[in-house]
Amino acid sequence: MARIIKTAAERKNELIDCAEALFFARGYEATTIADILAQTGLSKGAFYHHFESKEELLDALTDRITRSMIASARDILEDETLDALTCLNRFFARGGQWKRETAPRLSVVYATIFRPENAILYQRMVKAAVTALTPVLTSIVEQGAREGTFNVPDPKIVSELLLHLVNARQPLTAEAVQMAFSGELDRAADMLERRLDVEQKIIDRILALPEGSVVLFQPGFIRTMLAVMVDAERAIAEKSAA
Repeated sequence: MARIIKTAAERKNELIDCAEALFFARGYEATTIADILAQTGLSKGAFYHHFESKEELLDALTDRITRSMIASARDILEDETLDALTCLNRFFARGGQWKRETAPRLSVVYATIFRPENAILYQRMVKAAVTALTPVLTSIVEQGAREGTFNVPDPKIVSELLLHLVNARQPLTAEAVQMAFSGELDRAADMLERRLDVEQKIIDRILALPEGSVVLFQPGFIRTMLAVMVDAERAIAEKSAA
């Protein structure tokens, strides 16, 4: 049988595809580089040619996931009839819809990443997401500045600051996730909703908007996402015990 020759890009995507399947089936921690090599049939040298570590592979997967979310909102981002605030809120709403739809698949990884001991991994994922999302958010903020709706000194810096609110939220999110895992789902959801409500007000002030202009989440969204993560954590525990 003739040897199949693949490009470097194809090999890299193959590794990301494999990582996605294994991370979501077993969890990030339970998946090893050896598992990925066994699944793909690649050598250790081939793996390290593309990625320095499992963490860097997670970065690449996060970038792909984030770009998938952006692609799901492409119609909103390209709709020239929308003003900047409407575009921003619809982009957030579409992101929430995308998260709900992909939650059963993605939650296996996120249930692990949000553990307190995995704060560094969480920060790596946020960094990869911020890199992908900054140009998108900057474009919306620039539009708002041109329209006179947003009053900001530098759209790119403002966009980066807004996105880094997610990173600043990590300790509270980790606490809420652990609380949900312990059976206090409603309390955990209330705690995160209060945080996001404050973040909405902060974004309004940064963009010089009236309070209540920016909508980050819909009622019930946080509880739904936490419930899905709890189910994912139980599934991981059951597989480990089997």
